[in-house]
Amino acid sequence: MNHSKLGADYRGGHQCIFTLWAPLLKQAAVHLVAPEDRLIPMIRDEQGYWHATVTGIKPGALYFYQWDGETDRPDPASHSQPQGVHGPSRIIDHGFSWTDAGWQPPPLQQWVMYELHAGTFTAEGTFDAIIPRLPELRELGINALELLPVAQFPGSRNWGYDGVYPYAAQDSYGGVEGLKRLVDACHREGLAVIMDVVYNHLGPEGNYLWGLGTYFTNQYRTPWGDAVNYDGPHSPGVREYMVGNALYWLETCHCDALRLDAVHAIYDFGARHIMAELAKAAADCGQRQGRPFYLIAESDLNDPRMVRPPDIGGYGLDAQWSDDFHHALHTVLTGERHGYYEDFGALEQLAQAYRRPFVYAWDYSPHRQRFHGDDPGGNCPAWRFVVCSQNHDQVGNRALGDRFSGLLPFPALKLAAAAVLLSPYLPLLFMGEEYGEPRPFLYFISHSDPALIEGVREGRKKEFAAFHAEGEAPDPQSEATFQGSKLQWELSKTGRNSQLRAFYRELLRLRRELPALARLDNASLIATVIAPGVLELRRWCNSNQAVIWLNFAADPATIAVKLDAGPWDKQLDAVDPAWGGEGSVLPKQLARGMVSSSFTLSPYAVVVYTAGVPA
Repeated sequence: MNHSKLGADYRGGHQCIFTLWAPLLKQAAVHLVAPEDRLIPMIRDEQGYWHATVTGIKPGALYFYQWDGETDRPDPASHSQPQGVHGPSRIIDHGFSWTDAGWQPPPLQQWVMYELHAGTFTAEGTFDAIIPRLPELRELGINALELLPVAQFPGSRNWGYDGVYPYAAQDSYGGVEGLKRLVDACHREGLAVIMDVVYNHLGPEGNYLWGLGTYFTNQYRTPWGDAVNYDGPHSPGVREYMVGNALYWLETCHCDALRLDAVHAIYDFGARHIMAELAKAAADCGQRQGRPFYLIAESDLNDPRMVRPPDIGGYGLDAQWSDDFHHALHTVLTGERHGYYEDFGALEQLAQAYRRPFVYAWDYSPHRQRFHGDDPGGNCPAWRFVVCSQNHDQVGNRALGDRFSGLLPFPALKLAAAAVLLSPYLPLLFMGEEYGEPRPFLYFISHSDPALIEGVREGRKKEFAAFHAEGEAPDPQSEATFQGSKLQWELSKTGRNSQLRAFYRELLRLRRELPALARLDNASLIATVIAPGVLELRRWCNSNQAVIWLNFAADPATIAVKLDAGPWDKQLDAVDPAWGGEGSVLPKQLARGMVSSSFTLSPYAVVVYTAGVPA
């Protein structure tokens, strides 16, 4: 079976081959509904796939699959749903005038990721509207765009995690044609594209896969109900469906990487885990295409098997998120200790997060009341881990969707940026954080079922209770909640917003150009709490060395400094006027062997000195 040919495969010459996997159906047919009404019986093969070849048909034709001679349902592998999740599927001609022949993404070790939501990134909320913004993202230092899920969801407003047609790019964003234009433009601009995909569940509205009886199992439970069936009876076709979807985004839509949502909610106890199968499929795809494709897992497990090579028992994914880094940073900046944040709060834990990707590496977690995680050790380099100070989950799952710009003073926004961008890990920025977007990123939906809408409202209230959230969360179903989450790009050009953006740009320049910062390696790093609230990072690569002081206190801090080698040149001081500060009192150069007991850092200081000529 060819993974990529599920659904309607338009072959040109007014011919289309339809393939449906539904082994429990007694009969199946293609029901064309526009521009003509026609019923074409399908033939079942021994593995439960139904096939039909239809002639005299053009791209744009609308169709359903008819189940057992009585029920019309959209195609589970539909490539287009122009009338929404309940309407007919549309035949797509995937011919496209790509201009990215010869494109090669930057090496993964150099990626700087930018997570965005297509609906709120611009006023228009479309793929095409993103394209004019690409040059300024590239100028900032971004080289990888991460799209929150775009699989067709109910209505026109959603984060994307309620998608029910994994192969169909959201019609209100511009469909697959608009997505291809965006990907092609990204490649012209030197930006890789990461597609966020959801293989742990499907949304509740328009999810007709339940009716086929094979795609889900009650053997395991997830936060969204029954788990996707990866290891039970009839699971081969489910695995085929998901692997085929991964290849669709990589081959047909030219994406460079997939971000795999919440893989801790994927249950597979077979000898070959679905994660390993996806990794093998992506690697084989790269061999065929002559360029690498990457898989990046979001995981709550702190499990290095995700990125370990298969020959030592790993799944062979390319990278995974480190929630521990985020939580350690968030708690020292905000002082919050509710929910899962109760496991964090000490600056020493943030220092630990620089030394190794996970704070909890088979350590006892008070929040979980058990031991958690494992140490990645030496076979998982730092560049296989993604860190951030903000992302859609950590902002949007707050009751009021408040960003750091609404929680922290301006100097602390610079500190948060430096903590991430001066780390040895792959950085991810959340749209708007680079200029301190003041608007929240709220949770929003546009379901049509009143009972479901009320269920979402109540579920959100219960979720916020664990965090002792103050204030009434905006109604997720309201259009105003969605509109109130859109970025205000004009702010990035003036005042402190512009200065913060310039600070991000300078941090990214230093990260690229200074060998000590460009080397993503925990072994060439020392992280030490040298005074209350003050973290010192020492990083090096050959003769180039960097010392970084980060003051997480709201008051000045006095530190004792000992510097061998030298002289040390100041590369960055967050209090310089260029970054909206009041001016630095620190010398431009520090002498070799300098020792000082009265070296004073400003509140929320970020200071970088380097020694050695960059190689």
